[in-house]
Amino acid sequence: MSQTSRSTPATLHDVAREAGVSLATASRSLNGSTRKVNEAYRQKVLEAAARLGYTPNLSAQAVARGTTTTVALLVADIADPYFSSIAAGVVGQADREQLIVTMAETERDPARELELVRAMRGQRPRVMILASSRRADDPAAEALQAELTAYEQTGGRVVFITATDSPFRTVTLENREGARALATRMLDLGYLRFGALTGPAGLRTAEDRIAGFTEGLVAGGSDLPADRTARCAFTRDGGYAGMRELIDRGLGDTQLVFALNDVMAMGAMSALRDAGLAPGREVAVAGFDDIPTVRDVTPTLTTVRLPLEEVGERALRLALAESDDESGAPVPTEVIVRDSTPRLTD
Repeated sequence: MSQTSRSTPATLHDVAREAGVSLATASRSLNGSTRKVNEAYRQKVLEAAARLGYTPNLSAQAVARGTTTTVALLVADIADPYFSSIAAGVVGQADREQLIVTMAETERDPARELELVRAMRGQRPRVMILASSRRADDPAAEALQAELTAYEQTGGRVVFITATDSPFRTVTLENREGARALATRMLDLGYLRFGALTGPAGLRTAEDRIAGFTEGLVAGGSDLPADRTARCAFTRDGGYAGMRELIDRGLGDTQLVFALNDVMAMGAMSALRDAGLAPGREVAVAGFDDIPTVRDVTPTLTTVRLPLEEVGERALRLALAESDDESGAPVPTEVIVRDSTPRLTD
């Protein structure tokens, strides 16, 4: 039987007949069974499958096993380098584990996230990783927890990236600690008067970062006046709009503006330029995350480094680990000082 003579896809029965083995032997040879198959028979099955162009029915395997070799990854915004870097880490680790990643974008919408979790449950992924920042006022939190609990009860494994009150494995990020360390470092560089782009209200990552930054300033004898802060979206355009708001209000003697992530910081620097101000010279700017782009912008951006690909790798390793006891130590951060925050002269 030749592949070119077929008008319909080859079935497992076809492969077994072509190889001259039983259906069970063909299935065990192709579907990763834990039961050993004679190597000579296994090779016959593989050769027959190749000749016939046979592709395993992954949906049928999922029904039979109750799971697949799939990792479901939910991110807020795949265009954001923060999430794409985490996704790269998940994909790289999945490749090493011989797993396949499927990805969906929540668009920072809790209701959409819930819908996606429900849809992905039907695909029976082995692992589900949720990388979107949690909201303190999430109206879908209870329903989401119920969906994820039901998913785990059927053999799946859930991992959250960033802080959550839900009872699932979590990769914790040092958002508060990193922002506090940044504030201390900026004070050491001679900065005394600060502003901030604080992101959306209720977003836990944003709240942790601004709280840590404020704590660091207060501990060093400074503060963050409320009239030098602006709420804005957690995006490049949000950073631009937030900085325009501060400029329109009047920056006064503000020396440094902290944006809660790097894409916001890059938007803020564009807003400064459009207002005729030189970032890093007339107003210093700092961000958070250390996405790759910030090393190439002018001026290069001072930020707090999170090893984002490592975060993705750790999330999948945690999901596949045998122990449920703990999620491990938080992912550490590091302050990286670049040209956007030059040392101030005395």
